[in-house]
Amino acid sequence: MQVFNRIKQLDAFPKVNEDFYSRSMSGGLITIISGFFMLLLFFTELGHYLNPVTKSQLLVDTSSGETLKIYLNITFPNLACSIISLDAMDVSGEQHLDVKDDIFKRRLDSMGRVLERPKQERVGGHQIEKPLQKHGGRLENNETYCGSCYGADQSEHDCCNTCEEVREAYRRKGWGVTNPDLIDQCKREGWLQKIKDEEGEGCNIYGSLEVNKVAGNFHFAPGKSFQQANMHVHDLLAFQKDSFNVSL
Repeated sequence: MQVFNRIKQLDAFPKVNEDFYSRSMSGGLITIISGFFMLLLFFTELGHYLNPVTKSQLLVDTSSGETLKIYLNITFPNLACSIISLDAMDVSGEQHLDVKDDIFKRRLDSMGRVLERPKQERVGGHQIEKPLQKHGGRLENNETYCGSCYGADQSEHDCCNTCEEVREAYRRKGWGVTNPDLIDQCKREGWLQKIKDEEGEGCNIYGSLEVNKVAGNFHFAPGKSFQQANMHVHDLLAFQKDSFNVSL
C-alpha cells in the first residue's frame, strides 16, 4: 500500500490551492472546446495513418542512349549449367545470344549443394588469323593443328579447335548440331559424356547484364540459341533429351 501511496503523490504539475483560483463559465467552455479539437485532431491523424493516399508519378527518361545494368541471381535446381543459355533482345533489334560476359555459373548437386567454384565461360567461335597459331593444347594434337568447322567456317583461316567453337560456328550459320559424336572435337572432349555426368544436377547463375533502355526481354532456356529466318531458335538436338525441367 505504501508503494501506491507514493505513486499517488507523484505529480508533474503541483495542484494550486483552491483559495487562489476561481471557476468560471468561460473557462469551462474553453476546456470543452479544447477537448473537442484535441479529439478531432487525434481521429483525423489516425484516419490519415490508416488510409494513406497513394500518388502515381510518371517521369520520362530522356537518356535512351545509355545502358541499364541488371543484376541477377537465379537457381535452376533441375537443369545442368551446360544446358542453360541466357539471351537478351529488345525492340531496337539488338540481340545478345548465349550471353557469357559477366555471367557466372555454379554447379549444384540434387540437394542444392555447391559442387565446384563458380566458373565464367569463355565466348567461343573466335577467328584464328593463322592456321599454324598455337591453341594452348586444347586437344591432343601438335601445335600446327587447325580443327575443322565442318562447313560452318566463314573464311579459309577459321579454326574450330574445341567442341564449343564448332557449336558457335554452327550458331552463326543458323545450323543445329544434330550428333556431336560425329564431330571430332566433341568426341575427343567427351562432350556427350559430360552432359550425361551432369544428369540430375542444378545450376546457380549470377552476374550482371547490360541492356539498352528500351522495351525488351532476357530469358533463360535450355539449348544453343541462334537466329534463323527472323526467328529466335534454341537448338536442343545435341542434348538428346525429350524434356527439361526448367522450374525454379
